[in-house]
Amino acid sequence: MKVVLATNNPGKVREISEIMKPHGIEVVSLQDYPGLVEVEEDGDTFKDNAVKKALAACEHTGLIALADDSGLEVDYLDGAPGVHSSRFAGGEKDDAANNQKLLELLTGVPEEERTARFRCVVAIVDREGWTYTAEGTCEGIIATEPRGEGGFGYDPLFFLPEYGKTFAELEPEIKNKISHRARALDGALDILSELERINDGE
Repeated sequence: MKVVLATNNPGKVREISEIMKPHGIEVVSLQDYPGLVEVEEDGDTFKDNAVKKALAACEHTGLIALADDSGLEVDYLDGAPGVHSSRFAGGEKDDAANNQKLLELLTGVPEEERTARFRCVVAIVDREGWTYTAEGTCEGIIATEPRGEGGFGYDPLFFLPEYGKTFAELEPEIKNKISHRARALDGALDILSELERINDGE
C-alpha cells in the first residue's frame, strides 16, 4: 500500500517511514508531488489541522493521504504552545527560536511544575474522501537546557524521567515505540490495514 504523507518536513517523513515500513506501507512525501500550495494550519485543534492537510494531499495526489498535527502542551503555560508549537517564537518555523522562547518562559519554574506532553493527531483520508483520525500522547518534563543531537522540534527539551534522557538523546528505535506520534500511528496502522482489507474486496 502506498500512502502520501502530507508534509515536506524531512525529519517527520523519516520518522513515520521507519514506523510504517515494517507493516508493508510505502510512504511518499509531497516532495514527490510538487505543486501543492502549503496548507495554512489555522485550525483550533490538532485534529482540525491534520484533517485539512490530509484532504488537500489526497485531492492533489489521488492517493490515500496521511497527515499529522502535533505539538507540545506545557501545563505551566496552560497548554501552550499547543497548535502554535511550530511557530511559537513568531514568523517562520524555527526550532532553535521556539526552544529559546520556551526556556525563557519557564525560567525559575521548578521541575515539578514543568510537566508537559506531546500530543499528536493523525488523519487519514481515503480516495472516496472518508476521514479517519487517531491520537497519541507522551508525558514528560521540560528540561532547563537543550540536550542531545537527535530528533527535531522540541525534542532536545522534552525530558523523559523513566529513561533519564530527552527525546533528542533517545535511541530512534525506542523513540519510535513510545512517542506521541508512534502511539497515534499505531491507531493509524489499524485504520490503514482495514482500508487495505476493504480495497482487496475481502
